[in-house]
Amino acid sequence: MPPSLREWLPANHLAWFVLSSVEAMDLAPFYASYRSDGHGRPAHDPAMMVALLLYAYCKGQRSSRVIEHECVEDIAYRVIAANEVPDHTTIARFRQRHETALAGLFSEVLTLCAQEGLVKVGVVAIDGTKIHANASREATRDYEQIAKEILEQAAEVDRQEDEQFGDARGDELPAELSTEQGRRGWLREAKRRLDAKRAEEARPIAKARPERLSESKRRLSEDLAVERAANRAYEAYRTRGVDKIGRGLGAPPKPFQSPTTPQGEINVTDPDSQLVHGMRGWIQGYNAQAAVNESQIVIAAEVSTASPDFGQLDPMVHAVEAELEAAGVTEAPDVLLADAGYCHQKQMQDIVSRGTQVLIPPDWKQTQRHPPGLGRWSLRVHATRP
Repeated sequence: MPPSLREWLPANHLAWFVLSSVEAMDLAPFYASYRSDGHGRPAHDPAMMVALLLYAYCKGQRSSRVIEHECVEDIAYRVIAANEVPDHTTIARFRQRHETALAGLFSEVLTLCAQEGLVKVGVVAIDGTKIHANASREATRDYEQIAKEILEQAAEVDRQEDEQFGDARGDELPAELSTEQGRRGWLREAKRRLDAKRAEEARPIAKARPERLSESKRRLSEDLAVERAANRAYEAYRTRGVDKIGRGLGAPPKPFQSPTTPQGEINVTDPDSQLVHGMRGWIQGYNAQAAVNESQIVIAAEVSTASPDFGQLDPMVHAVEAELEAAGVTEAPDVLLADAGYCHQKQMQDIVSRGTQVLIPPDWKQTQRHPPGLGRWSLRVHATRP
């Protein structure tokens, strides 16, 4: 008889921790999508698949094909997979099918860490990093380029069908069967609401390029419609609005000259991604934000498409508070650490007013607007004193 694979792993191996953690998690969302009447092809146990993905991601492995390979050659993977070998298609489809449930495991893991006393929030540090999207900068197109490519594809389809069907339609039956700052502020808010709407919809990115082109064209048209609506609303507000003491807002602004076609660009491989500026120049990707405590436990993580970290401080603190509440942690962070890129005077003061001290060195680009004579360290004390 062959030896048990479980005997080949030391007692303190990461695989045991992952398996025991998965046993303590609520996996009901994963099981809910499977039939319980015995009909259909037997599926791999969702608990095993979750443990397999979590272990692979802990090891920094994202490729479904490599995970399949490791289930053959790596003892830890074989122990987790109970000596089964899910093929890479099964692994990828499980991840796609349960994407929302997998994301929800973040709170489950944080709750387990809290139960073990690891989620101490005396000091919380926030930082961001730029991550590449699964898309190339060269895949970015403007509206006219997308429209041109769609027309070229349509022409090529027509040409191929003309060769195949001639003058016929192609679906006939056989013969034998036939029969401004203020303006910019309004626009920013409108785009923020549009981004929130898109995030809530969470439309999957189409695999076929023609579908991605159509989606990219739709988004650019949607951006232009939002821009037009925001400018109309702003101009109406300036015409009818009053200031705090009841006076009119003065002469109405010049009417917005709407472009005939959308002027922006979008990546047709990953429409959600943007050009963001990293340490080594511009990349097609995202700005990933993370908040950790002194034990290096990730308390919250968010993703944005804005290049600077400026403006991300308060959203990350709200994310930290929400995750702590979901994990049953009642303490609020005592001290918040971040680098100069997060130096946002109003956001820092709002956080301080909620009882958390903020330690951030001033960003001179942002502090030039402050009154003369306000020194480097006096600015920090002024911004962070509870």
